[in-house]
Amino acid sequence: MKFGGSSLADAACMRVVASLVRRSLSRAPLVVLSAMGKTTDGLFRAARMAAQGQLEEATEAHSALMQRHEQTALDLMDRRVPDELHVELAAHFKELLTLLTGLSMVRELSLRSMDAVASHGERLSTLIFSHHLRHAGMEVTLFDARRVLRTDTKSGAATPLPRVIATLAAEQLAPQLGIGRVVVTQGYIGATAEGLTTTLGRGGSDYSAALLGAALKSSEVQIWTDVEGVLTCDPRVVPQAQPIAELSFAEAAELAAFGAKVLHPSTIQPAVEAGIPVTVRHTQKPDGRFSTIRGDVKSGRAITALASRGPVAVVTVTSSRMLDQPGFLAKLFEIFGRHAISVDLVATAEISVSVTVENDVDMDRALDEIRAFAKATVVRERAIVALVGEQLRSTPGVAARAFAALRGMNIEMISMGANEINLSLVLANADAHEALRRLHAELLPGGGA
Repeated sequence: MKFGGSSLADAACMRVVASLVRRSLSRAPLVVLSAMGKTTDGLFRAARMAAQGQLEEATEAHSALMQRHEQTALDLMDRRVPDELHVELAAHFKELLTLLTGLSMVRELSLRSMDAVASHGERLSTLIFSHHLRHAGMEVTLFDARRVLRTDTKSGAATPLPRVIATLAAEQLAPQLGIGRVVVTQGYIGATAEGLTTTLGRGGSDYSAALLGAALKSSEVQIWTDVEGVLTCDPRVVPQAQPIAELSFAEAAELAAFGAKVLHPSTIQPAVEAGIPVTVRHTQKPDGRFSTIRGDVKSGRAITALASRGPVAVVTVTSSRMLDQPGFLAKLFEIFGRHAISVDLVATAEISVSVTVENDVDMDRALDEIRAFAKATVVRERAIVALVGEQLRSTPGVAARAFAALRGMNIEMISMGANEINLSLVLANADAHEALRRLHAELLPGGGA
């Protein structure tokens, strides 16, 4: 059971989480927690201020974090915080202040130092929450994730070592689990073989849950968040969007790549590869609808959901020398790669190729090189609208319905995904939301087509 920052925002939220854990005692739950909402941002901010020599400001940020966590503990413990928790909280914040003071002296913020600072968010949330569960009468073990979540030495976004994790989890974590009791551990953080603290980067707590779920051969990995699963579209754009009961890993991956933000598929891949279902659930609506993601599911739907990403830029390279010239595209993409320009969509014609890149990426030097052998133009403020579904390619008439729904809008680029479940359209960024509303009304009026 993984709970993110929005599920742990304050004492009231933590009580809801505790009730969900109690309901799961018969399933021997492992509870993986993020930091309390906005804590990680606060830690990053304090570290940057300290490294810039602004120790007074960093200390104020440290005090604000300390007061927030102490207040949460007071609220959870009915104003009677155990002495043990008082001592442990004081030790955490003393360690954190020592780190910040050191950063202010060296005036340098390495990724390793940032990992050490950031790790306090999850360590604090799990400390407070485990004490709350004991206060509520549950049998609890607080387990330091760094004992089993082994990574390489890359700070900031370390790579986990699944085989080592599986061995360590079997030896140290599995014996702690059991029906009727709870094990609480941290998401996002791990450690090297030498014991240095690391973090897993974006979506790190989801990743931790999937890695530990796979290592322990869990029956399910539950991602608890603030929406009822993966929706057919962004509900802020399309209020009629519905939760998708079941979708494939490939569909989830495509949706996330093109803007769906519930979770990032690479973070749940270890569980999916192990054949463990991943469910996305709403913390405040535990009996509501949810989504299940599986690796082998075939939805049978032409369209499962819509997503969009923008603004993006479209780069079009034109040259008659593309005709029958081996290596032209290799040369083009080598230039993009050398200048660290990530390409999303690609569409080719006889003498031209168009690609989409991030709207604000610096392309001047790359374009200078390209223009030595071809014409290159850039159009910015565009958006990608993606139609995703397992049976998209094999269902007649879907594209015709989509283009009919977008009548009057200028579609500037079309790309069919290599896995044949994604049809992407590029149009003006200003038209993206209206395009999503029209497509959803035409293709997904009841939550799935």
